[in-house]
Amino acid sequence: MDVERSSLCNCVVNFLLEENYVLTAFELLHELLDDGREAQAIRLKAFFSDPVHFPPDQISRFNSPRVAEPQTLLEEKEAIAEKLAISKYELRLAQEDISKLKIELQKRKEARSVVLSDTKADSTISGRQEAYEEKRDGFSDLGPLKGNERQDLNRAVKEYLLIAGYRLTAMTFYEEVTDQNLDVWPNSPASVSDALRHYYYQYLSSTTEAAEGKNAMNRQNLSLLEGNKELNHEKESFLRNKDFAESQIGTLTKSLETMQKEIKDKESLVQDLKKSWEHQRKELSDCRAEIAALKMHIEGSRSNLYSAANDVDPGQLQSSETYKEEIKLLQIEIENLKAKNMNASDPVEPIVSKEVSVKEEDKIVEIHEDKNILAHVSDAGNIAVDNGDAPPVAMQTSGNNMSKSEEFIHELSVLSSNSVKCMENKESVSNQKGQQLAEDNVIPVKANNPYDETVLEKGLGTIQILADALPKIVPYVLINHREELLPLIMCAIERHPDSYTRDSLTHTLFNLIKRPDEQQRRIIMDACVSLAKSVGEMRTETELLPQCWEQINHMYEERRLLVAQSCGELAEFVRPEIRDSLILSIVQQLIEDSATVVREAAVHNLAMLLPLFPNIDKYYKVEEMMFQLVCDPAGVVVETSMKDLVPAVVKWGNKLDHVLRVLLSHILSSAQRCPPLSGVEGSVESHLRFFGERERWNVDVLLRMLAELLPFVHHKAIETCPFSSVTQTTGTMISTSLLELYAGGCIEWPAFEWIHVDCFPDLIQLACFLPQKEDSLRNRVTRFLLAVSERFGDSYLTHIMLPVFLVAVGESADLAFFPSTVHSRIKGLKPKTILSERLATICVLPLLLAGVLGAPSKHEDLVQFLRKLLVEGTKEENPSANRYNEIVDAVRFFCTFERHHSMIFNILWEMVVSSHINMKISAAKLLKVIVPYTDSKVASAHILPALVTLGSDPNFKVKYASIDAFGAVAQHFKNDIIVDKIRVQMDAFLEDGSHEATIAVVRALVVAVPHTTERLREYLLSKIFQLSAAPPSSSALMRRRERADAFCEAIRALDGTDLSATSIRELFLPTMQNLLKDLDALDPAHKEALEIIMRERSGGTFETISKVMGSHLGIASSVSSFFGGDGGLGKKEPLELSPTKPVEPPNPVPPPAAEDTRFRRIMRGSFTDMLRGKVKSQDDSQIL
Repeated sequence: MDVERSSLCNCVVNFLLEENYVLTAFELLHELLDDGREAQAIRLKAFFSDPVHFPPDQISRFNSPRVAEPQTLLEEKEAIAEKLAISKYELRLAQEDISKLKIELQKRKEARSVVLSDTKADSTISGRQEAYEEKRDGFSDLGPLKGNERQDLNRAVKEYLLIAGYRLTAMTFYEEVTDQNLDVWPNSPASVSDALRHYYYQYLSSTTEAAEGKNAMNRQNLSLLEGNKELNHEKESFLRNKDFAESQIGTLTKSLETMQKEIKDKESLVQDLKKSWEHQRKELSDCRAEIAALKMHIEGSRSNLYSAANDVDPGQLQSSETYKEEIKLLQIEIENLKAKNMNASDPVEPIVSKEVSVKEEDKIVEIHEDKNILAHVSDAGNIAVDNGDAPPVAMQTSGNNMSKSEEFIHELSVLSSNSVKCMENKESVSNQKGQQLAEDNVIPVKANNPYDETVLEKGLGTIQILADALPKIVPYVLINHREELLPLIMCAIERHPDSYTRDSLTHTLFNLIKRPDEQQRRIIMDACVSLAKSVGEMRTETELLPQCWEQINHMYEERRLLVAQSCGELAEFVRPEIRDSLILSIVQQLIEDSATVVREAAVHNLAMLLPLFPNIDKYYKVEEMMFQLVCDPAGVVVETSMKDLVPAVVKWGNKLDHVLRVLLSHILSSAQRCPPLSGVEGSVESHLRFFGERERWNVDVLLRMLAELLPFVHHKAIETCPFSSVTQTTGTMISTSLLELYAGGCIEWPAFEWIHVDCFPDLIQLACFLPQKEDSLRNRVTRFLLAVSERFGDSYLTHIMLPVFLVAVGESADLAFFPSTVHSRIKGLKPKTILSERLATICVLPLLLAGVLGAPSKHEDLVQFLRKLLVEGTKEENPSANRYNEIVDAVRFFCTFERHHSMIFNILWEMVVSSHINMKISAAKLLKVIVPYTDSKVASAHILPALVTLGSDPNFKVKYASIDAFGAVAQHFKNDIIVDKIRVQMDAFLEDGSHEATIAVVRALVVAVPHTTERLREYLLSKIFQLSAAPPSSSALMRRRERADAFCEAIRALDGTDLSATSIRELFLPTMQNLLKDLDALDPAHKEALEIIMRERSGGTFETISKVMGSHLGIASSVSSFFGGDGGLGKKEPLELSPTKPVEPPNPVPPPAAEDTRFRRIMRGSFTDMLRGKVKSQDDSQIL
């Protein structure tokens, strides 16, 4: 028997040390030593005396605590950090050594196995010893303890400790095992009386072969389960990859069709170009013949001009010679310009030059130069000349040259016109030339030749003067009038030949106003757009866009805003390949800007830019920018993104599936990154997340984006419906007949399935991260669910949405309208553990009530479901308090929607008038949580009558439950009528005279003190004064302490408000004096707080009161030492106080202004809370 007892004790010791129940092991050590069983305590002694586990320096430090100094703590922290770094390094080295040793050990084992295979077993004794060792070490093959195994062993150890008489050890074991109720042992094979002995006997009687077989079966089962999980996981991944591959195939098919269409268009374009080339060759042959005819005409014209020149007087000849010399100089100048621009000449020109002689080419060049001179003159002098007749040089350099035949005709007309104007006094020559021009169909240039040079010089000179003067003029023009310079600046930029000057003028245009407002930016942008239309794509890219790039990091946000606005408007006037490269890069930098208005403008212009992109190569980059802007911290940026950018990206990219998949991923990842509410594994709080401001904002805007995308999802679902005949009859709503066809599972409908197969489960997972206070995010999910039911119709709500959420909260549901392939995923939403059931009640039930059953068409179903929860649930014999509180919180969220108030009040009245006590108490709890979501009218009509009915109930539990609800009403409403009703009802409660009613009334009104009216504060103060002056109804110390704590909490709450001088003198100070009479019932922290409050409220008279009361109060010495030797601000005068009556204070000095002491009182409240916690812990330890 002793051997058995020792073995069981050793088993218990081993279990406690292995499971790290150190406190229980320590208590067991003492009880074993007290019992004289030192043999069984040897291992425990060795464990607790081991310096590795319990270093002597730490024990000595704990035994002699010292006052921590900041400098010492900092040095210790640095030393610990250094030691931690060294330990991590040593740990890494040790792990490397372990891995090397494992490899070496494996090699030795392999070598040893080869040697042992050639030898025989030594003897039967060694075999038995090995079998015993295998049996002894069998625990090492079992792996770590499972949850149910640990629970069974915990209960068996507890039972053993109680049977063995180690009651203190059993109590410590109770406290140390926090995640299990050791008193309840459910029916299982392990649940037997005196379990640890049975386990011991079973172990001794079992054979090694049976144990090994069972262990092998367990291991095989575990491996099969793990393999099954891996196969399921692989199956799901394969299905996801299959869906993704099919979507990619569809996208590639569409792109292939688009490319084939483009190839066909290009082939037709090539054919058209070939035809045009043949036509141009034919026209070139005609031009060659025309050139030969015109050569003869030129020779005749020159001979006639020579004969006419002999009749001109010497003055005219001299002027003519001067004119010719200037013409030659201009020709040389134009020839130089043409040499620079030879690369831009027409490709037909080399063919023409091969067919004519060198002499003819020289003549053509001369005539061409004369024509260019007149073109510049006509441009500078604003002469209306058709572009087809006299194009400027700038147009020739841009690639818009005429054919050689057209150039030759115009050169001929210029030469003829010059000749006519030189011989202007000879009418016969003029008439002759006019006839020749008419015969040859040549259009003469309408210009006076004697003034051509002057007009040319004036035109170019005017542009140059304007370009030089504008940068000097602009700074001296008033800002409000600078817009009047825009036509001049645009004209100079458009016509000036020098690129550097144009860049300078363009810089002046962008910087016309230092910090332009909205109207001024609009004027500048209109000017830039007009200029871009005039100068063409190349000059817009080389002159206007660089100005945007240079000012992208300007110090003034107005200038950066101008850049953001210009990107979208100038994109139309540049080449397509520039739009999704340079302009997109500018926008990408602008969305990182620190100014909100700049980011908002960048969002708007990015939406304008997307339709102008030539392709969707940059789609994923744009999508990333979209999500970044949707999660922007500024509300206006988010609004603009939702309104403009999100629809633009969906329409442009046509990748709604990808956007939705990324969106749900962002929502869940944002929630999962938040820390849990609690670090205790296995608790509900460890699954709920603490949302910071930034995380809450991100999830909220992403849910808003999901709601914005719902119309696109609905449209795509209807558009891709495989049952087109049914869709045409039902329109945009999902009918029951359509759902029946969908349930057949014959044809896939992925756009429709995404909502209830992907979206709803992800939203349920998100809801399971939301704690009870996150009503805003839960409200956002609810609105989305209501929008889904509104768009898809009642049939979808009844047969698809409702079953999904009923399964998610653990209820049974009909899945007849789901395809069989989807059933497993929907059933997987059902909670499988007690913890998951609690999470479903806390997180998913509010969505079911408000978002699914809260739809207008589900009114009757909602009433039945609420009656099942509230009425029938409270009639159960042993309802779970936690579960009902969670249901109450779900109903509280449901009541945040005002349209459901009438329904919930009908059910509440049914509960109020019920004869069931638990139902009445539940009604009081529901009324309390509903109060913040109602107005004074509803409170007067429904809540107060119901509470009055409950308050008059003969059952004390019902009555006390209604008191808290009255306090909630007092906290939220300041209406005089409501306050009067509360006072009357509180008087009725206090008339009972019971201790519980008094405490409940005081604490209910204390909660309302900071928010209620002055009348209710005065009422509370008067009641506390009356109750503190009366002797306590019970002499029990615990009840007196509870009563004193409630009164002190009320005093401290009232001290934070503005009380009248009369109330302070007649009620406030006497109440504190009455409380200080019973020092045994007064908490030390409350005592200190009352002393400080009395000193501040009474001015200098408190020291006098303290000394007169003397040893009766026991506070004179403490106050004197706290405030100094002289004790205060007032004179020390004797004051006679009657010890039998409540203390009446003397006339106090007028208190200081409330503004001077209110902050100090608030600070004192938090300070005394810390003192109270410290002193109370010491006091509790003394009582124990």
